Order: sequence, then structure tokens, then C-alpha cells
Amino acid sequence: MRLANLMLLFPLAPVPAALAQERQELSVSDLGREIDASLHWLRSQFDLDTGTFGSLEDDALVLLAFAESPRSYRSSDGPFVARPLAGLLKAQSPDGSYGGRQRTLLVFAALQALDEPTTRTALERMNRHLGHLPAPRRLAQTENAALVAEAGRILATRSAGVSWGKGDQRVGATARNVHRLSLIHATLHGAAEKKKPEQPTPLPALSKVDRGRIRKAIARGTEFLFAEASDGKWGFDGRADPGITAMVCAALATHPGLSPEHKKTLEQALDWLVSLQKPDGSIHAGSLANYVTSVAIMALSRPQRPADRAVVERARAFLVALQSDEGEGYGKNDPYYGGVGYGGDERPDLSNLQIALEALAESGSRPGDETFRKALSFLQRCQNHSETNDLVLERDGVRYASGNDGGAGYAPGESKAGFIELKDGRRVVRSYGSMTYALLKGYLFAGLPKEDPRVEAAWSWLRENYTLDVNPGFHAASDPTAAYQGLFYYFFTMAKALALYGEEHIVDGSGQSHAWRTELAGRLLSMQRQDGSWINSNAARWYEGNPVLATAYAMLTLGATL
Repeated sequence: MRLANLMLLFPLAPVPAALAQERQELSVSDLGREIDASLHWLRSQFDLDTGTFGSLEDDALVLLAFAESPRSYRSSDGPFVARPLAGLLKAQSPDGSYGGRQRTLLVFAALQALDEPTTRTALERMNRHLGHLPAPRRLAQTENAALVAEAGRILATRSAGVSWGKGDQRVGATARNVHRLSLIHATLHGAAEKKKPEQPTPLPALSKVDRGRIRKAIARGTEFLFAEASDGKWGFDGRADPGITAMVCAALATHPGLSPEHKKTLEQALDWLVSLQKPDGSIHAGSLANYVTSVAIMALSRPQRPADRAVVERARAFLVALQSDEGEGYGKNDPYYGGVGYGGDERPDLSNLQIALEALAESGSRPGDETFRKALSFLQRCQNHSETNDLVLERDGVRYASGNDGGAGYAPGESKAGFIELKDGRRVVRSYGSMTYALLKGYLFAGLPKEDPRVEAAWSWLRENYTLDVNPGFHAASDPTAAYQGLFYYFFTMAKALALYGEEHIVDGSGQSHAWRTELAGRLLSMQRQDGSWINSNAARWYEGNPVLATAYAMLTLGATL
């Protein structure tokens, strides 16, 4: 019996409906980002010295918010969960209580939501102490539009875009509201998941290419991007977005013949990115701090404007500080040690780490630097290579183990391509293309030679699974569009990794040799649209349904093939 919804015993303050008007169109993904922003603020309130968020009630409320959030955080995610949990377990009275029924119910809800082996004895004691437990309260059957409106009303009362409440009540109030938003998100997401996925259209045959045709394709993409600019900014749905703007600026560096008017627009864009730099060195507009900062470093480094050097150096220092290491209470045995996340969620992943490492390399870091050395721990734990992957991870009663195909998943114990179930109940993440190229990039940035067993294993997987038709590794997915999700990101990561590796040909699993630069350019030229843009018509996920971002990815990829 799950009692996470016992949080409904702590009602939220009513909010005037008029405040929610601007959020009537809130999407599931938008709501997830809003939840992430407030969880990030909650994590900033964690006191590493005491191991708590404040009072016992605050710890219970925050743990419940993290556990029931869309990302389902657990103690393995880091000390911001593990240490408050240990404190709650230690504070339990011999009779199982926590000093009053309401307080005990709150802790019960938090421990039940986490559902970890270490919590079960404490839960049994509380169960005996409480006797008759109230039935779990669930969201009433409500139209999705009403839930969206409720989420909008809650978000409209949030202070500075991150928290609720005042003074020493902020942590508890924020955790309560985040939990309610997470319940709404779960309901809306469940409804969205029931939609039948569309059948994808196979990609067109490769086009014939030469350097002239590649440069012409880049020029056409450049014209499209400048036509989409608004006051030196790019984005989506009529909103400027610094991450997309930075990616476009980096892509435009692949075209050497910009007109004076285009150069002026590019200068405006770079100036906007500089204006977004925060005191800690990060560059963003309130979310995805690592991703946006990393891409901004790439955008600002390539034109080599002297005034931007100090900006880039401060941004570089932010990325170094963002790494999950001893400074945040992580030890080398923590699964996420050495990793980097979005900066908006609290769980590092390989995609964000590799873009951060690329930004660090472009801004002057060298393979022997401490950040790259620490990153190796995380990179190894993403790879299916049991000789070097020491992953020890259990989540929700499931143990995760390393496979041995040499490829990589999204994060330790996590893969967008799903899992392989072993006979003993353990899971092995399925390796897939974009993350295995990201792994290879990370190893090369960290200075590993081709002869290193970890590099050899990754290279072997990539050779065996070489394709430009899909993002390989999703053959077991139930969604027919899964192998097309993030396709342009796959091409972009492939091009960078193969260029770093230094081989002009890759021999696939059937023994056929491929001139990857020519073939990859031919793939992209075959997909370019009449207006000069590219778009992922099979899968809009991760903003690849936005032709601005897809075109930036395509141009960066083509630049790497020249």
C-alpha cells in the first residue's frame, strides 16, 4: 500500500484562478521542467555539514518530493537523499513513532515513497505503532484541462520561479507544492503515454556528395537560420532560447562567408549570451545550466572575440564546480561520482557530461586535468564492460549489473533503449548509438589512447552497429519511433567522436568498409528540405521537431565531415 498521497493531508493554499491564465497551455514537458527547477532550489538548501534540509519534518517533506517527482530520486542519487534518509531512520523511537501521529504519518509517507531495503524495518515498526492506516488518497477523476489549470495556479504563486513560502517555512512549503505538481504530472504523463505512436518513414537514400555540395548545403542552412532569427535570438514557439541560440551560433561558425548583416545578427546573439552570465559563471535563462553553459562556451570560443575570454573562463570554472565530487559530498564509490547533469536536475548523465567535457576542451582544459580524471569514473559506469565497470546499484528492489558488449547507456543503471533482464533478476542497460559515441568522445577527451581496453570495447560496439538509418540499439523498443528519437544528435555526436578518433573508415559487423565522412554528409544532404532546413519528421522528441535546432545539429555535423 502506497501512502505517498498522504501529502494531501497538508492542503495547499487556494490560489485565484486568474493567476493561472498564462499557464493554460502548460505541457507535460513544461511541467516537468518547472518541477525540476524547484527541486534544484530544494537541493540548494541541503546543508552538507549537518546532512539535513532543516527540521525532521523538512527532511521528510523534501524526501517525499524528490522520491515522487518525475525523476524518482533515490538514495543512490547522492548525499542530498542518502544523508537525510539516514537521519530519519536514526531518529525513530523504539516504538516506531516520530513524536505524534501526524508527524509519524509524514515520515511513513516519505519512507514508503523511497521504498528501499533500508527503510523496511522502520516502516514495519511504524505500521505496528499506527495500527489502522488511512486509505491512500488519490487524485480525483478530473479532466486534464482542470489539472493543467490547477498546476498553473500553483506555479503562479511561486517566488522567483523556484520556491514557495517565506522564511523558515520555504523548504516545507516548496516540497508540498512540488509533490502536488508531481501527482498532476504523473496523471497527465500517463494519459500522454496511452497515445498510439505513429509509424516512422524510412530515411531517403544517401545523396552523392563532394566538398562543393556540402558547402552549398551549409550555405542554404545558414540562410534559413538567419531568416528565423529575431533580434539576434533563436528559439521555439515564438520564445527565445539561449541553448538553441548558442547551438545556432556554433553552427554558423561552419560557414566562413557571412555577410555584414549576418555578422551583425551573430554579434547580437553572442552579446545576448554574454548578458545571461550569472555571478557563478553559468550562462542560462533559468534552466539547463550545464547544457546551456557548455554550448555557450562553444559558441563564444569559436569567433575568438577578445572581450569574451573572461566570460568563457568564468563559465569554464562553473562547469568544473558543477561536477559531482567531494565538494558536494560524493565519494568515489557513489555511482554518479565524476558526472555532470543538466544543472536543472539532480542526476548526472553521459549526454551532459560529454558536452561539458567538449566545452572544457574548447576552453583550454587538457586531458590530464582533474575534471577529466574524475570523469573517467562516471564514464566507466555507463559502459557495458565488466572488467572496468564497478557499478553497484539497486533501485526500487532491482539490481543493475554491467554487460560486456562495450557500448553505453544514458547513465549508470539507466538507458533510453531499455534493459536486458538476466535470469537472476538483475538488469543490464541496453547500449545504444548516440551514448556509445558520447562515451568514446569522453574517453578521448580524457586522454585515453586507442589501445585502452575501454576505448577498444566502445569502438568494437560502434563498428558492429554502424548505421546511418537509425540510432542503433532500439531494436527491442515497443515504440517504432524510438530509433529515430534524437537522430540529429546521434549524427552530431558520431561526427565529433569519429573525427577525434582519427579513422577515416569504419568496418561494420559484416566486414564492409565505410568512408564515414562521405556517407554521413550524403545522409544529411538527402534529408535537407527545400527551404534549406532539416527536421526530424519521425520523432519530435528533444526539440528535433524544431527545424532551427535540427538545422544547427545538421550544419555542425556537416562541418565535421569537411
